[in-house]
Amino acid sequence: MRHKIDELMKSIDAKDTIAFLSFLTDDCTFTFGNADPVVGKQAIFQAVDNFFNSIASLHHSIIDFCQQSDRIIFHGEVIYKRHNNTELTVKYCNYLYMNGELISSYNIFADISQLYN
Repeated sequence: MRHKIDELMKSIDAKDTIAFLSFLTDDCTFTFGNADPVVGKQAIFQAVDNFFNSIASLHHSIIDFCQQSDRIIFHGEVIYKRHNNTELTVKYCNYLYMNGELISSYNIFADISQLYN
């Protein structure tokens, strides 16, 4: 499953919303930090695509990875590049619930409060 997560992160770093959605169930719940949960691919598309458009680029590194049954937890660092070419490095932790090969609940724990400053 680690390979699949690596592919997921490549789609995110490419800011490829369509590819990102291919990893999710149709009724997936997506929660980013303290934002309200977003449910369903259409709503997730809007939220993720808006986020991708708000930054110039991003790059994730995975420091640790753990899978237990239908849960995957991994953490690392992400470097966000703003449209003004400044960067912000943030630690993150993702907690995923799987339904077979697809993600049914995607939870991101990261503090991006400084991203738009």
